[in-house]
Amino acid sequence: MKRSTKIYHIENPEKIKNALLIWAREEEEVAWLDSNDYAQKHSSFDAVLAVDGLTALQTDYHQAFDELAEYRKTTGDWLFGYLTYDLKNDLENLQSGNHDSLGFPELYFFQPKKIIMLKGHELQFLYLAMVDDEITYDFDAIQRCAEVGQEQVDSLRSVPKIHMRIHKDAYHEKVRSLLHHIHRGDIYEANFCQEFYAEDTEIDPLKTYQRLNAISKPPFATYMRLRDRYLISASPERYLRKKGEQILSQPIKGTARRASNAAEDLMLVEALGRDLKERSENVMIVDLVRNDLSRVAVKGSVEVEELCRIYTFEQVHQMISTVKGRVLKDTDPLDIIRATFPMGSMTGAPKISAMKIIEELEETKRGLYSGAVGYFTPEGDFDFNVIIRSILYNAAKRYVSFSVGSAITARATPENEYEECLVKAKAMREVLEGE
Repeated sequence: MKRSTKIYHIENPEKIKNALLIWAREEEEVAWLDSNDYAQKHSSFDAVLAVDGLTALQTDYHQAFDELAEYRKTTGDWLFGYLTYDLKNDLENLQSGNHDSLGFPELYFFQPKKIIMLKGHELQFLYLAMVDDEITYDFDAIQRCAEVGQEQVDSLRSVPKIHMRIHKDAYHEKVRSLLHHIHRGDIYEANFCQEFYAEDTEIDPLKTYQRLNAISKPPFATYMRLRDRYLISASPERYLRKKGEQILSQPIKGTARRASNAAEDLMLVEALGRDLKERSENVMIVDLVRNDLSRVAVKGSVEVEELCRIYTFEQVHQMISTVKGRVLKDTDPLDIIRATFPMGSMTGAPKISAMKIIEELEETKRGLYSGAVGYFTPEGDFDFNVIIRSILYNAAKRYVSFSVGSAITARATPENEYEECLVKAKAMREVLEGE
């Protein structure tokens, strides 16, 4: 579907980013993806905003990938949305029977009437013909928002009382059960997750996003609103990107806390790089990703571009690898996703066995957590992050949730895995509790 394009030069990209979110806050369908100026060579833009859905696809896991493939072909346009973890049930003989208080649809994509992209000092408007006469008006409104300035991020509407779905002793027992499976040879790695939640709580989703993004500044930040449901994400991880014939995945495995002292912080980086347990976690998942990509890639094209490189973020240090491959020009984008979903960094290995075991031990249906959010282009390219370090909010149910997890391998100890979860939860908890 043809879109009208207009480009404006802007002086202050950061002010415009803030203004775009304020301008869009009343829209019922919003997708905002922000790289936070993170220096990486695999990004197509600095930030993108999509609003005002013309059409949408919302479904459960039954034949979800077939329906999405048909929807993409029918629209032939940009699509923004998400894939929940529980779409695994469409791909394998699996189930998701755990507790779910959020109630997000298992798949949701919409075709926006309005897309605005920020690239350096250029603001590009991509509007469908039915609304392209609004481009100048909208740009003027965004400029007015920028002149007024960012809304103050002072207090939330209430201070949520955060609860843990799995308490410490029970967590230790569940990790010991996973270690039993590993030592018995059922699996050799599993990503085990737990939920933190608050009930009867009202938050301001946009202000919550602004606070989380300000203290995390991740390369795959997301603010998504679908009427009364919100995703507020500070994800540092890319699940999968396709651009032309190249496909690329960047799994994260290996985490260390940050230190306020520069010398100590450097020591933590060096220690993470030497940590045999963390490196083995990463290498296992790299092997899994290589195998997944090889199912759809041209034979011999899959290779590891980076292995176990340490990247530093505001809250944590992370060990990230980059795996890439090449697909034939006529490969359907959904076939690539089917071959690789859910991402290995959030499941374990072997993947199907790990998913069965963690379903038995986890207390909460993962839903959007450890799924993916992103977009498809009209040409069939796509880019999706991994939904981690994220707050989920159902405003109608007044329910707030965030989950964290860690990779359990033979070298894991319940105590260390529990502490790693607390490190990952720190930023989200601080934002919600207003510390």
